[in-house]
Amino acid sequence: MRVLVIGGGRREHASAWKIAQSPKLTKLLIAPGNGGTDAVAENLPVDITDHDAVIALCHQHSIDFVVVGPDARVVAGLGDDLRAAGFPCFCPSKAAGQLEGSKGFTKALCDEMDIPTAAYGRFDNEAAALAHIYTHGAPIVIKADGPAAGKGVTVAMSVEEAEEAVIDCFAGAFGASGAEVVIEEFMEGEEVSLFVLCDGTNILPLTTAQDHKRAFDGDNGPNTGGMGAYSPADVMTSEQYDDAMARIIRADRAGAHGTRHALSGRALCRAYAHRRRPEARRIQCPLRRSRNAGDDDAAR
Repeated sequence: MRVLVIGGGRREHASAWKIAQSPKLTKLLIAPGNGGTDAVAENLPVDITDHDAVIALCHQHSIDFVVVGPDARVVAGLGDDLRAAGFPCFCPSKAAGQLEGSKGFTKALCDEMDIPTAAYGRFDNEAAALAHIYTHGAPIVIKADGPAAGKGVTVAMSVEEAEEAVIDCFAGAFGASGAEVVIEEFMEGEEVSLFVLCDGTNILPLTTAQDHKRAFDGDNGPNTGGMGAYSPADVMTSEQYDDAMARIIRADRAGAHGTRHALSGRALCRAYAHRRRPEARRIQCPLRRSRNAGDDDAAR
């Protein structure tokens, strides 16, 4: 099997490293890759934002299966374009990718499916967002609605800090991703990531993990995209794990399926385990695989 990995970050490097170990593999390519990935795959220089160029690359190299890594390509619908061109891929539809592309969309799905999550407000203008802050006070959490590489979240410990975060979002600090903001209640405690595989109907739990988000020591400073992690995360008890699976993961799968945004592949739920029952902070769909007829072998 000839496999193409899309992306050039740590996620794609790790994926390529593992895929390279498969006995089914005959050729592994990565576009564009990075300085380290050429040890496990052949790097191909291509602009991955140009979907036609990616499809042409697949034709040129007779690719059997594509693994799409970057969140932005998921949101932009690269998976849909690849499937339309006849290439099976590990990537959700653009519709399902809204879980990755919009925090507000995900919060609305939580409301619809009664998935426990932090209280929030969703705003498309600065004045309304600031009024919400002045009403609720601090600490409070400000989030750019769209993807911002983990940097669009401000855990504001003062009204002034929250105010600055909102003004930055609407001033264009995160481009189109900050055109709308989600403002959440502050939840203090341990954040845990729970990973599962899903084919749209069945769910296979993987493991838990906890990463280090704040830039400075002592859990201080701005949020980052994550700076190291460990797994499994033993701060989540077995009871909380079972509860998260039932009330968050399975409810999310059912909700997305009901709205025709079928979840398939790997889903990530970030939940707080600080209370007796976990609450969803974020449900994401990085590295999702959409099932295509005849590609079951590629999933194994």
